[in-house]
Amino acid sequence: MPATSPYTERNMEKEITIYDLAKILALSPATVSRALNDHPAINVKTKALIAEKAAELGYRSNTFASHLRTRKTNTLGVIVPRLNSNFMSTVLAGMEEVANNFGYNLLISQSLESESKEQANAKTMFNSRVDGLLVSVAYDTESIDHFAAFISRNIPVLFFDRVMEHPQCGSVVIDNEQAGYDAARHLLDEGCRRIMHVTGDLRRNVYADRMDGFKRALSEAGIEADSASILSTDLSQDAGKSIADHIDQMPAKPDGLFIANDLCAVTCMQALQEKSYTIPGDIAIVGFNNDPVSQVITPQLTTIFYPGYQMGKTAIMAILAQLNGTKPLIQDPIILRSALIIRRSSKRLGDS
Repeated sequence: MPATSPYTERNMEKEITIYDLAKILALSPATVSRALNDHPAINVKTKALIAEKAAELGYRSNTFASHLRTRKTNTLGVIVPRLNSNFMSTVLAGMEEVANNFGYNLLISQSLESESKEQANAKTMFNSRVDGLLVSVAYDTESIDHFAAFISRNIPVLFFDRVMEHPQCGSVVIDNEQAGYDAARHLLDEGCRRIMHVTGDLRRNVYADRMDGFKRALSEAGIEADSASILSTDLSQDAGKSIADHIDQMPAKPDGLFIANDLCAVTCMQALQEKSYTIPGDIAIVGFNNDPVSQVITPQLTTIFYPGYQMGKTAIMAILAQLNGTKPLIQDPIILRSALIIRRSSKRLGDS
């Protein structure tokens, strides 16, 4: 049986340190430290020798100690409602690209649409000493008191998509009111007069604002948005099926449908088609987000393009600007542009 190096045995018992590497290689701890940090004063051969020995013995950089010295972790916390969302995945991809380019890591968690889970996530982020926090709030979040520890210590907090107002917190959004208006205006222009809007939790800005835009478009057309024309759901796939059942039972059925989420809209379309409704002949439909599923369904779904990737990149740039002191902590909301994408699911007039 081959003899075991005393340093290998030692490594099994405790972490290998820079001092251990220095003793083994007969070098100074300062030289080892500089080599591991790719300092230009250390020649390439010495760096390679030290890196090889460090890998052999399982050396791990003590980033925690470094963080204590610099008071920075180069980590940003991100709290999202759900990770199983194409839109949120796109946002996170944009965030990660910019964060990595600037030497930051992301610590990501999901609230699962629960304020209590969001509170626990915030506590974990705070205890992890993140340098800044980006949040899209849960359905049922009523207060942002759980972010007070960050704010009181001047740790930047930035809300995106679903936002809460606070004078010391930034935000990145689209003009949801205008997007809701554009969706409803398009249905009106296609000849729809009995338009239903399916929304999410109206405590959230994204859904409340889209509904306001929907109402504004109807009001301009001299149509009252009554209780029968607005349906609040969780915008899930199951909700899409339930919406189709609800419509099928309505004595005065809608001829236009604006659903504030593509996945829910597509599920509803499929359920309506199974009930022999034609799209857009019987009911013209507009969704929201421009998820890939909007182009897979037949007919393809008219939707609102939501610039998720740009939102993620913009949010990270904004919070890094605060951390680097290039922009003030308090700033006006950053509003990104959305766009109506017209496809066959809503084209009732003219060429389809």
